[in-house]
This record gives sequence, structure tokens and C-alpha cells, in this order.
Amino acid sequence: MPHDHAHSHAGSHDALAHRHPVEDYAARKHPEFVVLEIGEDVGALIVYADAGMHGVEIEISPDDDHERRSHKQVLERSIDGRPAFTAVFDGLAAGTYALWDRGQARARGVTIPRGQVTELDWRKPAAGTREGAAQRTGARRDGAPPGGV
Repeated sequence: MPHDHAHSHAGSHDALAHRHPVEDYAARKHPEFVVLEIGEDVGALIVYADAGMHGVEIEISPDDDHERRSHKQVLERSIDGRPAFTAVFDGLAAGTYALWDRGQARARGVTIPRGQVTELDWRKPAAGTREGAAQRTGARRDGAPPGGV
């Protein structure tokens, strides 16, 4: 039996007009500590970026499967009381990865060892230094990443 859907909406209002603005997650500073899931078969990656990348989503994919991507936003954090713009990937299966910036491959062959933190520095070099993305792997004795995020 067909249902006639014509009925009154008297008294209803436009719910969209009363919505509160949604906070942009990347817009606020992130002073909270970052807890990294690393262990027997997984590691983590921290990408340091310039302020101009604040809010940008960096994608990561296994080097052998670029269709399987996940992403993290570059967020403003603090290192030694100074602003630091980082994307933090944890719980990554040990292996090699590619990183993507706005759909373009920016780094390939990034090694994530098991139980360790790898760091990539995408910040523009200071005047008089060579350009390039440095990769560093390791962990401090207190378990914090080498860069102190």
C-alpha cells in the first residue's frame, strides 16, 4: 500500500541554522603529550614541517602498496617551549613507506624499524645549508622520541 508522505512540518525549524561551528582540530595548539604505539613489530614516524604546512594532511603508504594510504595532519605542538609543526604516525608495521604531500610522492623508501621512532625533517633549511629531508631513527632511554615531541 503506497504511503502519502505529504504532511505538515509546522513548528519545525531548520536544524542547520542552529548548529554550532565545529572546531578545526588542527587550528588549536596541541600541548598534550604524544603517546606512541611502538613495540615488537611496530614503529613510529615523526615528520617535522614548517608552519606553512600547519593543517596539511600527510599520507603514508607501504612502499609495495601505494593504494593503501592513511593520513595524519600537521599539528602545532611545542618542543622546548617553541612551536613545532609535526605529523606523528604510530603503530606502523616495520617496513618501508612512501609519504605523500597533497597527492604527490614526497619521500619513498622511508624505513620504519620495529620498536623505534624514525624522524623526517621537512623544514626548509637555514640559509647556507643543504636542502633535503634528513631521516633519523632511534629512541631515547626514557622512551621519548629523539626530537622530544
